[in-house]
Amino acid sequence: MSLLDRAIVRLLPAVPKPVVQLFSSRYIAGPTLADAVEVVRRLNAGGKLATIDVLGEEIAREEEARAIAQAYRDVFAAIDRHGLDCNVSVKLTALGLGLSYELCRENLESVVREAASHGNFVRIDMEDSSTTDDTLRLYRELREAGHDNVGVVLQAYLRRTLGDVRALADLRPNVRLCKGIYVEPPSLAYTDAEAVRASFVRALDALLDAGAYVGIATHDEWLIGEALRLVSRYGLGRDGYELQMLLGVREERADELVAEGHRLRVYVPFGEHWYGYSLRRLQENPAMAGTIARATAGRVLRLVR
Repeated sequence: MSLLDRAIVRLLPAVPKPVVQLFSSRYIAGPTLADAVEVVRRLNAGGKLATIDVLGEEIAREEEARAIAQAYRDVFAAIDRHGLDCNVSVKLTALGLGLSYELCRENLESVVREAASHGNFVRIDMEDSSTTDDTLRLYRELREAGHDNVGVVLQAYLRRTLGDVRALADLRPNVRLCKGIYVEPPSLAYTDAEAVRASFVRALDALLDAGAYVGIATHDEWLIGEALRLVSRYGLGRDGYELQMLLGVREERADELVAEGHRLRVYVPFGEHWYGYSLRRLQENPAMAGTIARATAGRVLRLVR
């Protein structure tokens, strides 16, 4: 991470919204469902799968949480209407977890039931460590209630993750495994990059050993190589796992992996809450902020030549 990257992050809150939107346009589909549909259509045409996320983490009222749940129901209708190869990811804070566990469960279950009626799938995203216990509890409750079309996310940088894998093993879970991006204290999370990598490989090995279906979510080339080595060791075919990446990140590498025959899913966020999401994403990843800023400056320079 360079000094320029850090400087860009410090300046972000003072940057006008249109400029932040320009920076973030690579990895957010746009403010509307129609924007997300168009992005997913393009990804599908390139042989990629997608998962749509309705942005809306800063929920302060019950009606806002219910509106997000309705937005997801609208997403499933759009997926069917346009024949897209796509599922959804949900953040529990967007469904009201910060207001009430019961409200969140009601909203989540309504989304999962709607997904089932369309033959589709819901991924419960993982947020900061204050939500981890409730997230895993909700996942288990839904699975034990007979909902098989739901998965969860585990973050390799948390010290607890290997234990969480073992605790979920009886469910043969469907898991997206990622490094994790939220700022956590060293008592809860590994802070050294190599320690995070090692934890990722251990967690992936344990998940595959438990018979889990894993969405291997990383842009780290070393981890991609280690993941594919494990996939080969466990003798998994193309339908036994998938790779996952963020919209707008390492697109050429994603194309190469698809050409090699791997299933690859791209995370496609959209919604009116794009500004807050953009600031958080860039502040949590200064290197990405610098990369996007340099790429944006390059595009602007090409346009004015």
